[in-house]
Amino acid sequence: MQKRVLRLLEYDKVKERLGKHVSSSLGKQRVEQLVPMFSLQDVKHQLDGTEEGRKVIRLRGQAPLGGIRDIRQSVKRAEIGGMLNPSELLDISSTIYGGRRFKTFLENMVEDGVELPLLHDLVSQIMHETELEQEINACIDQDGDLLDSASDALRRLRTQLRSFESRVREKLESLIRSSSTRKMLSDALITIRNERYVIPVKQEYRGSFGGMVHDQSSSGATLFIEPQSVVSINNQLKEVKVKEKLEIERILTELTGRVAESSETLRHNVDTLADIDFIFARALYANELKATHPSMNDEGELEIRNGRHPLLPQDEVVPSSLYLGRDYSSLVITGPNTGGKTVTLKTAGLLTLMAQSGLHIPADEGSTMSVFQQIFADIGDEQSIEQSLSTFSSHMTNIVTILENIDHNSLVLFDELGAGTDPQEGAALAISILDYVYNRGSRVIATTHYSELKAYAYNREGVMNASVEFDVETLRPTYRLLIGVPGRSNAFEISRRLGLMDDIIDDARSQISSESNKVDRMISSLEDSQKQAERDREVATDLRKEAELLKKDLETQLEKFEKQRERMFEEAEQKAAEEVEKAQEQAKRIIHDLRTFQKGAVKEHQLIDAQKQLEDAKPELRSEKPTQKKAKVRSYQPGDEVKVISFNQKGHIVEQVGKNEYQVQLGIMKMNVKSNDLEAIKSKPAVERKPFVTVRGSDSRVKTELDLRGKRYEDAQMEVERYIDDALLAGYSQVSIIHGKGTGALRKGVHEWLKRHSRVKNLRMGGMNEGGGGVTVVELK
Repeated sequence: MQKRVLRLLEYDKVKERLGKHVSSSLGKQRVEQLVPMFSLQDVKHQLDGTEEGRKVIRLRGQAPLGGIRDIRQSVKRAEIGGMLNPSELLDISSTIYGGRRFKTFLENMVEDGVELPLLHDLVSQIMHETELEQEINACIDQDGDLLDSASDALRRLRTQLRSFESRVREKLESLIRSSSTRKMLSDALITIRNERYVIPVKQEYRGSFGGMVHDQSSSGATLFIEPQSVVSINNQLKEVKVKEKLEIERILTELTGRVAESSETLRHNVDTLADIDFIFARALYANELKATHPSMNDEGELEIRNGRHPLLPQDEVVPSSLYLGRDYSSLVITGPNTGGKTVTLKTAGLLTLMAQSGLHIPADEGSTMSVFQQIFADIGDEQSIEQSLSTFSSHMTNIVTILENIDHNSLVLFDELGAGTDPQEGAALAISILDYVYNRGSRVIATTHYSELKAYAYNREGVMNASVEFDVETLRPTYRLLIGVPGRSNAFEISRRLGLMDDIIDDARSQISSESNKVDRMISSLEDSQKQAERDREVATDLRKEAELLKKDLETQLEKFEKQRERMFEEAEQKAAEEVEKAQEQAKRIIHDLRTFQKGAVKEHQLIDAQKQLEDAKPELRSEKPTQKKAKVRSYQPGDEVKVISFNQKGHIVEQVGKNEYQVQLGIMKMNVKSNDLEAIKSKPAVERKPFVTVRGSDSRVKTELDLRGKRYEDAQMEVERYIDDALLAGYSQVSIIHGKGTGALRKGVHEWLKRHSRVKNLRMGGMNEGGGGVTVVELK
């Protein structure tokens, strides 16, 4: 790739902005070394890495890459026998910790089910050096000072140092506090000169303390003297400091040797962490640009959907869509100067370089980029008339070099092709150059303001016209690229808007050939059609997105409803099955009692028939949700046998509670059911029900309440006896006996009889909503 092309397309400015997102000097170095790649596989690999980095940021907010340093120089010095200082060792410890922390972070994400194959492969290459990290941290604190605990010898020496320093300070403090010597001092303080403790003494009293003079003030009035009384202690202190220094050097040398032993591992970890830092820098830059992951090919096909120049303010830049390489390989953008043609050209070239560098591009989803082996560009502003010859020569020299090197894997960008010379000759040269590039199989995007090239695109297969829209009302370009529409001259419209007289404009228009006027009107019509098509497409796209969101929302709600409905079905069926199973067990006990105590009154086949009817009432549990049948709406009478469709359960009508709504008895449960959820059950022949009827002398459809009001006690007792037996056989656990309030005699007699019954568990008066004192609620067992 020519450095000139990278400079023209401002590739280095993109790298500069990318470099602001690195976490370490390692990532910064990767950015500085970044160049476009020419292998489709390598490009896809890097783009996928950027995508994984964005996924991590999206799910976790950030990647923990703090503390990573470029320790390669320190590791190299350790290998050749140098001694590392505490700061260098701390950087190595910090880098080891940073790599270990990031590895744990990413492995936890993978364990949580997040697919990050490329990053996971990278972190698997990071090898732990926990022992070295711990050794460094055990010797050096976060400020870079060696800890007393680094060795027993260092601890002993520092204890001695503190003892000697304390003794020196005590002696000197006694001197400066003494009233006899205070007047001899310039200031009552202890200071240090040449690593020895001294006091400031006035010049005239220099002989009063003895000892050594280590320094004096600028005026000479103050001498910094080490009194004779502390010279010996200071000497001892200095000796211990020398030993401390030697012990520190020994410890640092030992730690450096440990670094040298792990040099290969450390160097490999650093390279891996540099790659990881670079991935997340690309991810953060992509988020800043609101960029997308383009699909890649090596067949020269470009489809940039609403691409934006990455160096322009993203809230101001106007997106442009550009297509190349499928239906046509040459795109000629015509139109006036300052219309945005060059920006469009640079955007296409720069986005191609970004994609080939593993960077996501600022364009809409679904964009497609291609890997080109060479990208050539001739971009430059036209100069003044006096410099036109040199401008043309410069451009032509560059174009000659381009034409000598292009092939079918090249992308060529021409800005103002043929400019700088006679318009007629320049247009002819531009056409010939475009033909040559097309025949070599290269992809080319060219801008020009020559009107002759408008017809060129229509007359050549594989060439397409395009233009940058210009708003005549505001006299400003909109910077929107119109594919398939050549640029037209707006000179007359602009002149009219600026106030030029109509007579002059009409005279000028009459001097243009009728063919030129027809072409201009045709282009104007194409522009209007293109704009309308764009507006219609935008509306259709918005409607499609809205419909997709609505469809997705409805599907989610339907799925939620189906799950809830299935769960309710399963719970209702399970509950009903448990209740019926409970009733069956209770009925078996009743039948056993009947066999034991009333063999003469009940026949065996009657008992078998009764038991079969109970078993038939047990619902079948389904693995699939039942299909709800649409029942015909009809009226029912109390006592009618029905099936509740939604629960697939049989019961009977208790009473009508509203229009098209009935209270239904299902086993021991009563519930209100709409008539369209009911299905009438055809009654069985009387001969089949007769044995069961003769057992109790009552209807097989047993109600949950017995009304005794108006009956004599003797008759009521017989009714209660029959009713309790029927209720037990039906599996009821609770019934109600209505006896009214009256004198209370009937209630008392019923209570006395019920208390003697072996299957009566409990009695209580009815509640406020159950009839109060006129009703007795009986619990059966």
